[in-house]
Amino acid sequence: MSDLTFNKIAGALLATGLAIVGLRELSAGVFSSEEHVEKPGYAIEVAAEEGAGPAAAEAPVDWGTALPAADVKAGEAVFAKCKSCHTADNGGPNGTGPNLWGVEGRKPGSHPGFAYSTAMTDFGAKQPVWDYEQIAEFIKEPQKHMPGTKMTFVGLKKTQDRVNVIAYLHGQGSTLPIPAPNPAAAAAPATATDAAAPAAAASGATPAEGAGGAHSQGPAATAQAPASQAATPQPAKATH
Repeated sequence: MSDLTFNKIAGALLATGLAIVGLRELSAGVFSSEEHVEKPGYAIEVAAEEGAGPAAAEAPVDWGTALPAADVKAGEAVFAKCKSCHTADNGGPNGTGPNLWGVEGRKPGSHPGFAYSTAMTDFGAKQPVWDYEQIAEFIKEPQKHMPGTKMTFVGLKKTQDRVNVIAYLHGQGSTLPIPAPNPAAAAAPATATDAAAPAAAASGATPAEGAGGAHSQGPAATAQAPASQAATPQPAKATH
């Protein structure tokens, strides 16, 4: 084989190799499967709900009004959830929880024969009797109201259920008198908030701004009035 023929063959092979490499690079650029996106294709942005805020606090229960109007039968039905642990009849045995006859007005952690938790006995050392408010808070969220209690019940979340159960237990040997009605005490927190809102809306300000604005404008306007009157020229009196 002559040198000319060898050079031709080598050149052809080199040109073929370069063509193959070039086509591969070109194909990779055109048909590349790797994509770079700025944002995920299925990202869903959820706007925050306007006006959302913390849940409003419950108004205090006026026990003098709520208990006489409560549905005792409904309370007995709700108490059925408690019967797996408690009895409420006179002289009834203790179960997983203590007997609840006369629990209203009884010292916490004092029923004979029941082994209370340290949390309950410590509570009883500070709280002289089970009153309506303490019972209501306890059966609403036992573990939150008294961390460490043996009572693992999730609680009664509805205010009316708690009122009805307490009314039922009041008929089970309660020594705690029903107080005189005092609806104004329960309505006061809601009334104060509700009364401020319309006034603020009418003045175009928040309740705090509305009150502060009216108070600050009053003395200023009063102070300006004498100043403007003093600046008014008075007719000269003729002297004789």
